[in-house]
Amino acid sequence: MKQLFYLLLVIFSATGVMAQQTYPSRLTVAKDGSGDYTTIQEAVNAVRAYSPVPLTITVKNGIYPEKLVIPSWVTNITFIGESRDSTIITNDDYSGKLVGDKKLSTFNSYTVWVQGNDVKIENLTIRNTAGRVGQAVALHVDGDHFVIRNCKLLGNQDTLLTANSNSRQYYENCVIEGTTDFIFGPATALFHHCTIRSLSDSYITAAATTKEQAYGYVFLECNITANKEAGKVYLGRPWRAYARTVFIRCELGKHILPVGWHNWDKTENEQTAFYAEYNNRGEGAVVTGRVPWSKQLSGKQAKEYTPVKILGGWNPVYNEK
Repeated sequence: MKQLFYLLLVIFSATGVMAQQTYPSRLTVAKDGSGDYTTIQEAVNAVRAYSPVPLTITVKNGIYPEKLVIPSWVTNITFIGESRDSTIITNDDYSGKLVGDKKLSTFNSYTVWVQGNDVKIENLTIRNTAGRVGQAVALHVDGDHFVIRNCKLLGNQDTLLTANSNSRQYYENCVIEGTTDFIFGPATALFHHCTIRSLSDSYITAAATTKEQAYGYVFLECNITANKEAGKVYLGRPWRAYARTVFIRCELGKHILPVGWHNWDKTENEQTAFYAEYNNRGEGAVVTGRVPWSKQLSGKQAKEYTPVKILGGWNPVYNEK
């Protein structure tokens, strides 16, 4: 009887080992079939839920017409494009578009929706090509500890939705362009060495920061530019009453209006929104005409705007100790 027990134990143990699934640490997506998958969504769907080890998905050059969702259980993952200008994820949904018998809203008009935590995206383009038809999101981010580097985010109105007030997001060396409120939402987000390009007369930011957040949007050493069509642009307006947006050591083009900021036609927002600048330069950086309810930071105050402090103790910056 004891021998039979040990025999069964050996069989069950061997079966369990054989049943264990192994997961790769790297996957490749290529439209020509030379990789592991031909679409990015297929690669994401194959990822182990809540992976305890990092996974890198390399995306080869090509145009990927996808409505890509990185779900909440896909974490600890990095997407790296072969080249920023030639690796393109694209879609053309927009708010009000009829899909079946339902109309899309701003919140499901995305090209890419990041729900999971600890997601990194590098060296590619995400675009929404719906045109000037209203709200049309290119990138929608809900996850915490989100990092995007050396990427292009292209659209018109509502290009980038930084969703979720508990989300911390870091944008480095990215190009972000759009028309109206093209960077918007409640997340805490740091934009570092980014180019922010307005395509028409309108508003760059529409933060929805909550009262409890110490920081909202911080633009650090960014280039705030525009195409020829845009000559009268506001730095921001408050989507929600306690919006917080700060520009520090940025280059502000001549398209930035002397008043700088707008109250969204609600004077009560002037009492709660926190709009500030420090040591910016360029034709749009002259502060003598700014709205009186905006702020100019002191040198001491500006020193509080470090990546670690802005992002609540999280440090996504390379080589920073």
